[in-house]
Amino acid sequence: MNRVDDEQRASVGVGPWPGGRAAWPDDPRYDPELLEHGDARNVVDAYRYWSVEAIVADLDARRHPFSVAIENWQHDLNIGSIVRTANAFLAETVHIVGRRRWNRRGAMVTDRYQHIAHHPTIDDLVAAVGGAPIVAVDNVAGAVDVVDADLPERCILLFGQEGPGLSAEALAAADTVVSIRQFGSTRSINAAAAAAIVMHEWVRRHSAA
Repeated sequence: MNRVDDEQRASVGVGPWPGGRAAWPDDPRYDPELLEHGDARNVVDAYRYWSVEAIVADLDARRHPFSVAIENWQHDLNIGSIVRTANAFLAETVHIVGRRRWNRRGAMVTDRYQHIAHHPTIDDLVAAVGGAPIVAVDNVAGAVDVVDADLPERCILLFGQEGPGLSAEALAAADTVVSIRQFGSTRSINAAAAAAIVMHEWVRRHSAA
């Protein structure tokens, strides 16, 4: 585990557990190394000092039934940001379609807590998701405004790449295609921003929390 100096830890996390070893909580979810050295990770306060395994187990008990899929043919730098947003909205799984390697920098280490699956092709994705409806997100002719579209509780939200959008194969595999209403001169918005909008729309409709 990478450590940060005391000054950086104070600004982004918490220091060692107060009171030293004698005061450590008797709870298997807590990581002894974090209790001893402090926790500077990008996690909410409720997960401070918890081990990665304990955090993932707690998230797994609460995950939403939607998943996210992203085409990765051109090593899109937005993928990391989409993974981070999927974690924030508690998506079940993030599916990467195409190249196995992707830039993790934008994920801000949230990929440690998010289930991620790889599929070489769109056909492989379709076979893997077991019939779950695929909702493609792209501003193409015939797309339904996401505000008016049917977003099933269990579904796969499929996003394309910055610039070219979704491939023809992805659009053909989708059960429905939705778009995001725009009012300015640009042809499209950032892929990571689009993903955040659609995930939030799903949460707004289906999440009780």
